[in-house]
Amino acid sequence: MNYTELEKNCTRSTEGFVDSCTLAVLGTGATQHLAKAVKGYAYSEGIALDVYDADYNQIDAQVLDPNSELCHKSPEFTLFWLCTEKLYEEFCQSKQRSDFADTVIQRVERYWNLVNGKFRTNILQCNFLQLDDRVFGNYGNKTADSFIFQLRKLNCLLMEKCLAHRNVFLIDFCYLQEKYGIDALRDSRMYYVAKLPICTRMLPEAAKQVVDVIKAVRGKIKKCVILDLDNTLWGGVIGDDGIENIQIGELGIGHAFTEFQMWLKELGKRGILLAVCSKNEEAAAREPFEKHPEMVLRMEDFAMFVANWEDKASNINYIQRTLNIGMDSMVFLDDNPFERSLVKSMIPEITVPDLPQDPSQYLEYIKGLNLFETASYSEADRERTRQYQEEAGRAAQQCQFSDYGEYLKSLEMTAKTEAFDSFHFSRIAQLTQRSNQFNLRTVRYTEQEIAQLAGDERHLTRYFTLSDKFGDYGLISVAVLDKQEDKTLFISEWLMSCRVLKRGMEEFIMDELIRTARDNGFDTVVGEYLPTAKNKMVADLYSRMGMQPAGGGRFTVQVKDYAMHQTYIRRQ
Repeated sequence: MNYTELEKNCTRSTEGFVDSCTLAVLGTGATQHLAKAVKGYAYSEGIALDVYDADYNQIDAQVLDPNSELCHKSPEFTLFWLCTEKLYEEFCQSKQRSDFADTVIQRVERYWNLVNGKFRTNILQCNFLQLDDRVFGNYGNKTADSFIFQLRKLNCLLMEKCLAHRNVFLIDFCYLQEKYGIDALRDSRMYYVAKLPICTRMLPEAAKQVVDVIKAVRGKIKKCVILDLDNTLWGGVIGDDGIENIQIGELGIGHAFTEFQMWLKELGKRGILLAVCSKNEEAAAREPFEKHPEMVLRMEDFAMFVANWEDKASNINYIQRTLNIGMDSMVFLDDNPFERSLVKSMIPEITVPDLPQDPSQYLEYIKGLNLFETASYSEADRERTRQYQEEAGRAAQQCQFSDYGEYLKSLEMTAKTEAFDSFHFSRIAQLTQRSNQFNLRTVRYTEQEIAQLAGDERHLTRYFTLSDKFGDYGLISVAVLDKQEDKTLFISEWLMSCRVLKRGMEEFIMDELIRTARDNGFDTVVGEYLPTAKNKMVADLYSRMGMQPAGGGRFTVQVKDYAMHQTYIRRQ
């Protein structure tokens, strides 16, 4: 998609779009073309993006003035783009060059704090494109008086500062420079004439970086990679060539498959589920993972392993039902164009990249798509595959019972309820960003916003964990209760991982919310259901919990009239 096409998207109707948000763009260079590119690219991704593009080089005026257009619009996202060329002009006039990066980062952080003090927003901060004036040549990397030294230090400081600001997300324009080169990214004439830091032909790539982060913050993320085996994870056909003849390891093209597996394993460590969908005899398909000494991926790396002679679309549907995640959050990788075409036609929601014919290009191609952007990361992500493997054990045990209640009782479930604490801020924010189906109001929060809720006396916060004899689900549900007049508590947020559905956890949580209201002196609890394209499963949740419709999607119950539910979950 080129810039002209993105411009056309900006004029097209977004009627019927279910996803919409607002973005402000502020910069020290010309930002109007980037603003159009981002809006047009967002349209292609199904997002109706309302973009406010501030005037040229007006960052200070916009963030300092409480009556500015920026403050009036209070956008959901605010993008800062400080172009390197302007920094170089400052650097040349600076007398304290060895402290230049520290001075700039203080200014950037001041912008963040000023914006955060005026309205709720997610800050998108572009990093600084590399620009070496070559005044010192290679020695510039060894002296703090050189611009390139200060610039590289500045990008490092930027990453460090972001760690302390949970609602700040970096836009990595330096990645584009690394991938395409400075000559492809920048047109000197266009900068001098129009102050455009990135040339128009590269703006679609820049816009993609911005929209990818917006999508991740808003919960549109990929959670699972489904993998073919033959000529995808190794060279050759295991059923024909045998374990000793497949291509994997350091020699020849086998090295490409090894590095591809290494990258996939890192995805798994980050919390992306890996699954296998292969047309093979299961024993033959498993053998390389169990016995080949040069395989990087092993059986324990997969949440699901499906190898049979059924069509792949049917097997993918089975994997999706078992994992209980949205099909649009799954990616299918297969070297065979026929299989890809079949899956695309039968399951249009799933992402199916067209892998290159040459396996040596698989990895760079997939990395370039940036399918696995995320807005958060927590230690709980490392346990995700194990948790799904434990779920398979629960499913196997369920088959042994004819009575579902007896099965639930056999799980020996234990749940814990606590107020939000700093140790769990990251996981709580992540759950708000990832949960779409069991989500009553679908409000997304950053870690900083979760921390603010936890310290605000106007709210009561609760998170819930669940464990059973098979293992620990971890933190699986979040609720935020707003204190209102007339001794009323409003459930402004209630979401839960679908992994624990039909365990009695919904009833357990509702009972806990009523106890919280009672223990804090509230007489009435009000809930609200705001429908989205994905949360229909909870449309009647409050009714099922014993609350009465109050109109406008709201439900109410008097604490004294509420009847507690019987569950097989023990309070910890």
